[in-house]
Amino acid sequence: MSTYNKILSDLKESMLARDSAKSTILRSIKAAILEKEISLRTGGERSELNEEAVIQVLMKGAKQRKDSLQQYLDAGRNDLADTEKYELSIIESYLPQMMSESEIQDIVKKTAQDVGATTPADMGKLMGALMAKVKGKADGSIVNKVVKEFLAQ
Repeated sequence: MSTYNKILSDLKESMLARDSAKSTILRSIKAAILEKEISLRTGGERSELNEEAVIQVLMKGAKQRKDSLQQYLDAGRNDLADTEKYELSIIESYLPQMMSESEIQDIVKKTAQDVGATTPADMGKLMGALMAKVKGKADGSIVNKVVKEFLAQ
């Protein structure tokens, strides 16, 4: 079952169970996916998103929730932070398992050798090659941190 179909199925179940909090976030996810589909329309045809595009929409939603969560925690708004944590947990349940930092370090070392990146000036070249490899599998901020540490050596 595709991720999008799983979301639709879970939305139906949450509505039947009258779980309004879960239904709300699942509707939000569904709307973001439909919005992306509409933006990619060509010639009036509806173009259904592939699995990778759905994952990208989910990752964008997760990143937005993480940013909001941090802002609410900084402002001392724990009530709103709790809502963001819940929404983030729902979104993350549909995302594939992310790579660990050690796995990212291994890929950074191999890719750096492949592209010949050795100094901090090569960061753009290395990040470009890396992000193509880890797209949808790793958090970009962690990849960025690992690359900076690697090139600083």
